[in-house]
Amino acid sequence: MALKAVLAGCLIGAGVSFFPLPGFAESGAEQILTQGKFFGELRYRHEFVDQEGPAPMKDEARANTLRANVGFETGKYENFQALVEAQFVQSIGARDFNDTVNGKGNFPIVADPDNQELNQAWLSWSGIRGGEFKLGRQGINLDNERFIGTVNWRQNDQTFDSILFNYTGLENAAFSSGYILNVNRVFGDDHPAGDLDTDSHFVNASYRVADWLKLSGYGYWFDFEELPARSSKTMGLRATGQAPLTKEWTVSYEAEAAHQSDFADNPVSYDEQYYHVSPSVSGYGWTFGAGYEVLGGNGTAAFQTPLATLHKFNGWADKFLDTPAAGLEDSYASVSYKLSGIHEAVDGTTVTAVYHDFSGDKKGDFGSEIDFSVGKSFALPEGLPLDKLNVLAKYADYQAQDAPYTDTQKVWLQIGINF
Repeated sequence: MALKAVLAGCLIGAGVSFFPLPGFAESGAEQILTQGKFFGELRYRHEFVDQEGPAPMKDEARANTLRANVGFETGKYENFQALVEAQFVQSIGARDFNDTVNGKGNFPIVADPDNQELNQAWLSWSGIRGGEFKLGRQGINLDNERFIGTVNWRQNDQTFDSILFNYTGLENAAFSSGYILNVNRVFGDDHPAGDLDTDSHFVNASYRVADWLKLSGYGYWFDFEELPARSSKTMGLRATGQAPLTKEWTVSYEAEAAHQSDFADNPVSYDEQYYHVSPSVSGYGWTFGAGYEVLGGNGTAAFQTPLATLHKFNGWADKFLDTPAAGLEDSYASVSYKLSGIHEAVDGTTVTAVYHDFSGDKKGDFGSEIDFSVGKSFALPEGLPLDKLNVLAKYADYQAQDAPYTDTQKVWLQIGINF
């Protein structure tokens, strides 16, 4: 605990400021500022939820939320660089939804509570050729974010008070290792589990053999003091790649297997497996994909990924953010099309449809889901301090079978601008 207190103090000190110190050359101080950049985002979202529930639960929820990010990344000086970013989330209009902290537990959940926080604040040093140390509050996205991610779908990012080392000094190879002492979750500071005190660490290494094969190996040791039942040790291997089928068509794939067991103070002893295979073919603007993902469960405990960007997996209705004790099998198929050659007003629009069939690892029918989205980015006139206007509409329709799951439909309308 003494070491952890020291590390926490270092994180705060590194993240809060990175100003020129006495002895810095004037040119160095200018370089830090003049080669730095401001950045940010404005994102509005309307979310509608229709979810069956017992009385006196209300079936419908409506949320209108606005997210604003603003930050500054310095230039480099003597291999040092820093970044500070603030994030604000605010509900607009009627609050007919349960944001997990507003006391409206009779409404369906939309996990976007009002929040104001220091989203990122880190200091990095890249004095080792090909390597970089980063200390402070930061976003971490590893591989496809199945185990560690920033959950960018929610209005409040998930960030990590951590020490991170990245190495890319060898051709076609990469290595990351980190220690996490606190997780700033999407629920915000007012939620009892909004900040998770941890003693967690990870390693992730990859090597690209060729375009058709990239291998990644990883180990995650998660130790959560407030949620000991989510403490786990996971070891896994992942393969991805792509290759041309013809001049017009390309085949891609990802395949992954992992083993997870209890760790630290987890009160339950378990050993479960994870498998995921997902091939796809793309051409002429079309992408056709399929997949099969298994998170093992024995009826008491199951394979869990509590720090993942979970909205990306197992359906957009978010019915399986916690893996059921019986485990989860997700068989899915998807198709998407990117419009082109029609008119500049619609060219670049991407339409996506996904079908999921859910069941337990050993037994149980958990229902099915259809997801649909339409999205487009619009270029803004040159000279504006803005990047792109991003517009998105999404729909999820989950049809339940076994209890305790219930039919759920969700609709999202979103518009955002980056600068």
